[in-house]
Amino acid sequence: MIRRLTGEDRELYIEMAQEFYHSDAVLHPVPESYIEATADEALRSDAYTKIYMIEWEGEPAGYAVTARSFSQEAGGYVIWLEELYIREAFRSKGLGREFFTWIEETEERGAARLRLEVEAGNTRAISLYERLGYKVLDYVQMIKEL
Repeated sequence: MIRRLTGEDRELYIEMAQEFYHSDAVLHPVPESYIEATADEALRSDAYTKIYMIEWEGEPAGYAVTARSFSQEAGGYVIWLEELYIREAFRSKGLGREFFTWIEETEERGAARLRLEVEAGNTRAISLYERLGYKVLDYVQMIKEL
């Protein structure tokens, strides 16, 4: 089952996000205050971000975080998959694929594009994304922390 984050899920989400940020799927951890701020923003409004809880047979199996932007290049709004985390015990059960199908067919039906980033060494995730039709962009991504 996939559902939106509620206030009762906040601590569980923070726990799972800490697991994610201490895994090989990311380059480095982020401060817990960033995770808390994301949870609080998602609970306050869905203008910038949404958090989804993913369950397997009633058990918390993972979560996903999305963000929205508008893209002239895409001709509409873009859903960024910021994070998709499935706990180790629940992997290989089709939950990642289920999330992508659900987000495309239900939650973000009017989006022009779905976009994501993946750590180059996360071959398992890359394989899933390629099977789902995602393509590698030939962009160099740059950031400036403010």
